[in-house]
Amino acid sequence: MRAMRAVFAASLVSAVAACSVPGPGEAPDGIHDPYEATNRKVHAFNRNVDQAFFSGSRRETREPGPVAQDFQLLVGNFADTVSLPRTVVNQVLQGRLGAASRNTLRFSLNATLGFGGLGDFASELGLERDESDFGETLAVWGVPEGAYQTLPLIGPSTERDTAGRVVDLFTDPLSYVVPRPQRYVGTAARALDTVGERARYSGAVEDVLYDSADGYAQLRLIYLQNRRFELGEDAPGGEIDPMAIDTEGF
Repeated sequence: MRAMRAVFAASLVSAVAACSVPGPGEAPDGIHDPYEATNRKVHAFNRNVDQAFFSGSRRETREPGPVAQDFQLLVGNFADTVSLPRTVVNQVLQGRLGAASRNTLRFSLNATLGFGGLGDFASELGLERDESDFGETLAVWGVPEGAYQTLPLIGPSTERDTAGRVVDLFTDPLSYVVPRPQRYVGTAARALDTVGERARYSGAVEDVLYDSADGYAQLRLIYLQNRRFELGEDAPGGEIDPMAIDTEGF
């Protein structure tokens, strides 16, 4: 039954991802944003949340101490390890069997020799991180990007990537073999890792959100540049070079 639900969800969101495709001349500079008015409202909400919890304009920003840095490293390693089975599923669906095999080995090494995923033993052996998601799988399958979206709390996305996020909820093998409530530990770790990255890249994030003339447009361009570069697609026009700016924290 769960497998049938996953297949149904994949078919449904794939159709949704393809529902908004710009026609000739309707996407200036390669940016298709028909929901801009709504997106800007969500962006403003996200900005207020960020300002309340993270922004240096509300509190003094300090470099995390050694203990905090070590904790963030452990959380990041564990979040990566528990995400690997889902990554492997997507790489198999993309036909990237070599990458899927390497990530399977990476998971095995880190889950055992890496003390349950807290250590990154695999990277020391040359098996570096290679992430993937169902948004990338849809791109490989030829599903168009669709319209740009801003999601509450999550931030920049596209219709295709939003659909991918939904399907990824069903394609994580660990969610079917790990009982409740233990299965939510991985979700919590990924959330903490995101918070840690926000703090780690606070300068770059705040430059865009608070110091740009139009933080929404700037963040939209950075996201689309970076995401299309990752997928090997044509980047939108603009002055930002994805190779010249560190966007890992977004």
